[in-house]
Amino acid sequence: MSIGLIGKKSGMSRLFTEDGASIPVTAISVCGNFVADIKTSEKDGYDALVVSKTNKSNNLPKSSTEFFKKINIEPGKLAEFKINTETAQDYKVGTHLTADIFESGQHVDITGTSKGKGYAGVIKRHNFAMQDATHGNSLSHRAHGSIGQCQTPGRVWKGKKMSGHMGNETKTVQNLKIVDLDIENSVLYVKGAVPGFNGSHIKIKPSIKK
Repeated sequence: MSIGLIGKKSGMSRLFTEDGASIPVTAISVCGNFVADIKTSEKDGYDALVVSKTNKSNNLPKSSTEFFKKINIEPGKLAEFKINTETAQDYKVGTHLTADIFESGQHVDITGTSKGKGYAGVIKRHNFAMQDATHGNSLSHRAHGSIGQCQTPGRVWKGKKMSGHMGNETKTVQNLKIVDLDIENSVLYVKGAVPGFNGSHIKIKPSIKK
């Protein structure tokens, strides 16, 4: 596994290639990333780097406030990245991580919390088809229809697709390509869309499958 960064989704834009093609990209700010802790196999049972992205907030619990005060870095969002034992030796608490750990053309996996859509029906939530919008159908055009079976098993199966809370879930989009890097301003331009609203925090790490 390789180290990654915590980013802040700035919004979507587009970049133009030399031949004039337009590429839709998401701009991600990765400034303020620091190594907050180093987990080792001897002490924690696995090797990982705990990365913090500076995020000033007055709502931190006392335990978090004391943790950041102890390591003497600005409070922020935390994320873990599993690494090899050899890689862990190259870092120490307080090391500043910048956008240059990635490179243009590299593929990454991005994890974030999707936008919450509130309570939604099965047509919007699961892409069900509507019932007939013709004579004879009354008040059930967007209803899901029958949900049960016969006397055997006489119940509704677990995991049945029904209406409910849509969105606000942890989602990972794999194999997104970094189109361009702005190392001076700590901004990544990633081809395509990533989960979450503008201003939300996301986790970026090198792609597993590429």
